[in-house]
Amino acid sequence: MEKYKITADGILADVMIDTSTAIGYMLKIPELPPATNALMDNIKRELISRVNVTFAEILDPKEINNLKNKFIVNAEAILKNKVSEISEDTKSLIIGRLVQETLGLGLIEFLLNDPNIEEVVINSASEPIRVYHKVYGWLETNVHVSSESQILNYSSIIARRVGRQISTLNPLLDAHLVTGDRANAVLYPVSTKGNTVTIRKFSRDPWTVIDLIKNKTGNQEVFALIWLAIEYELNIIISGATASGKTSFLNAIAPFIPPNQRVVSIEDTSEIFLPSYLYWSPLVARESNQEGKGAVEMLDLMINSLRMRPDRIIVGEIRTKDQARVLFEAMHTGHSVYATLHASTASETIQRITNPPINVPKNMLEVVNLNVVMFRDRKKGIRRISQIAEFIVNYEKDGVAIKPNLLYLWKPGNDKIEMRNKGDKLFEEIIRHTGMTEAEIKNDLKEKENFLNRLVKSNIRDINSFGNAIKEYYLNRK
Repeated sequence: MEKYKITADGILADVMIDTSTAIGYMLKIPELPPATNALMDNIKRELISRVNVTFAEILDPKEINNLKNKFIVNAEAILKNKVSEISEDTKSLIIGRLVQETLGLGLIEFLLNDPNIEEVVINSASEPIRVYHKVYGWLETNVHVSSESQILNYSSIIARRVGRQISTLNPLLDAHLVTGDRANAVLYPVSTKGNTVTIRKFSRDPWTVIDLIKNKTGNQEVFALIWLAIEYELNIIISGATASGKTSFLNAIAPFIPPNQRVVSIEDTSEIFLPSYLYWSPLVARESNQEGKGAVEMLDLMINSLRMRPDRIIVGEIRTKDQARVLFEAMHTGHSVYATLHASTASETIQRITNPPINVPKNMLEVVNLNVVMFRDRKKGIRRISQIAEFIVNYEKDGVAIKPNLLYLWKPGNDKIEMRNKGDKLFEEIIRHTGMTEAEIKNDLKEKENFLNRLVKSNIRDINSFGNAIKEYYLNRK
């Protein structure tokens, strides 16, 4: 169905995708003859004995590249001493495999270097490794791990890279690597099949609004509306089920923030990646160490962020009552806030926020200007903006009533998002703060829509190119 090449540690490999077969993801790397394999094992033993690695180097995740360079230099010297004549291709292959087997995760390094893969899962030594492909979903690979002890070794390598430990006494590991990837490991017998490792890859090339327009997640019209809301400092909550694309969407619309404002992002997993021109301070929560000390909770970061004089606050996800309380207080004190929440519709978003465990008073939802709801169709492998709504709060005799006013609704039949109602409350908010007329707001929306059209046609899609285009728009609209 598809063929492409990937590179890991200087080795070029072929990938073949065929979902009609049991092994949907076939990795093919250059093979070495038996005699060369024996030579490589011999070099590996000599390399390990020759290269002095300090404990500090092992524990310092930033030292991994220096460590790799040290191994490469020594491997080249040993190889030159043992074999006088060798082709550059064979030399690169031997050294690359040595680095992967001594410092890395073996053949798994190829999977981690495939930009099309989002997730890599080792379920046990008795099963092939599985991957989640951006286009084809879950695929079985032809890559295996030789033994349970090898999986334990990989888990330990991952743990050391973040200064942690995993053992029989501490069989669970949840770690964020320097690359931004998130690794989770569970050891046997807690994982009854065998030792398990799951690596969720951080996108090196994050989605932008142009990508989301091209893959029909939304259209220029709705993104112009979201852009308008962000420009005029309105608050947005992005809802959706698990893996519906909430964080990716939040990351994609963040470049709409004007360049002269300070942005503070708060996450428990580092997933937000903003263009370089933005004045951005990323904050990430931290788990406690082995002694149960040193934890930094998201709530701590939220409270601290208010002392950093932010113009915009981005929150990875609202989970608790305390987080929501601080977040809504920030909205009420004039900060522009963007956050994600687990809820499948605008009505469910209201229910989730106003009921336990979050339990925010209904009247506080007045400060939420837009609710964007994301949807994922697993069968078709698509993600869509399913609803865009504003919250209407009414004060009645028996209490506060709140309901969503759906501005846009996605129709699965024709796969289009269509306008349902005009955003009266949204427009009133902008008019009150800017003095613009409704006609001027509509012209502004049309101008933004046309500008996004131009970017789509010019394929200005990577995060920094798109961000710089938005920056230029703010600095010189004409």
